Amino acid sequence: MQRCTRLLGILGLLAMSPAFSQQELPLYDGAIPNAIVAPDEERIRDPSEPHLFRLNISRPTLTVYLPRTPDAKRAGVIVLPGGSYRGVSIEKEGHAVARAFNEMGVAAFVLKYRTPDPRHMRDRTTGPLQDAQQALAVVHRRAAEWNIDPSRVGMMGFSAGGHLASTVATHFDQPIALGVPVEVLRPDFLMLIYPVITMREGLVHAGSRQMLLGDEPSDADIAKYSNELHVSARTPPTFIVHAADDAGVPVGNSLRFFEALQANKVPTELIVYPAGGHGFGLNNPTTPDRWIDRCRDWLVSQGFRQ
Repeated sequence: MQRCTRLLGILGLLAMSPAFSQQELPLYDGAIPNAIVAPDEERIRDPSEPHLFRLNISRPTLTVYLPRTPDAKRAGVIVLPGGSYRGVSIEKEGHAVARAFNEMGVAAFVLKYRTPDPRHMRDRTTGPLQDAQQALAVVHRRAAEWNIDPSRVGMMGFSAGGHLASTVATHFDQPIALGVPVEVLRPDFLMLIYPVITMREGLVHAGSRQMLLGDEPSDADIAKYSNELHVSARTPPTFIVHAADDAGVPVGNSLRFFEALQANKVPTELIVYPAGGHGFGLNNPTTPDRWIDRCRDWLVSQGFRQ
């Protein structure tokens, strides 16, 4: 009887265990490129906040979330949380999203990328892009180990993380990361949630631009990082979500990007909710509709998930 009870207890613990494994890794094996030797000033913005938000990041990491069931044809998604380039909403727009992808059988990788800051970075405009390109290289290099199909590696970004993801997807022919093969720099698909897209006046999120480009950005840098200007026929298939009443990052950012994608005949799905504001993460509180379910269906329709 005791043996039976013990067995049932073990089975119960297994049933309650998560259907994924998680591991945080340094993004770089050695020296961090474009870095200035400086103290590690990373901190939590406010420990009392319900969702963990990390500031002043100078040591980038990649947290690996793998579904427990092996599948060599599995897609992988690199998740870039938002935070106005001041930090990253690492739980709400990172770890929670990775767990949701694991539930649908997709591997996920949460990138804690460096925040642009001249105190720990030689060139603030390229540091985050270096990290995002390096993340793609790491996932491709270890695809067999992690049971990922290297032809199904995509990227998702929220808010400023959406700007970074769309930069990767429109500047993949311009390697910034050192020693990364150019053939792995183009994501196979792109998913943008209330993204910052443009650096031009009218629709720009001023805080993100100031952090990335400085107080007085040049016209050249504004044009370079206004990603609606760099869409081409090779931009990856894209899924976009935004709320029409977003007062932080105007919905026009997504609309301009959508128009550019359409002009270049890039397969795109755009969801604009009437309300929801900015920063709602997985759950828009104004609707029972769950965009992550729509995202799952879109991945199936595009051949990135079975």
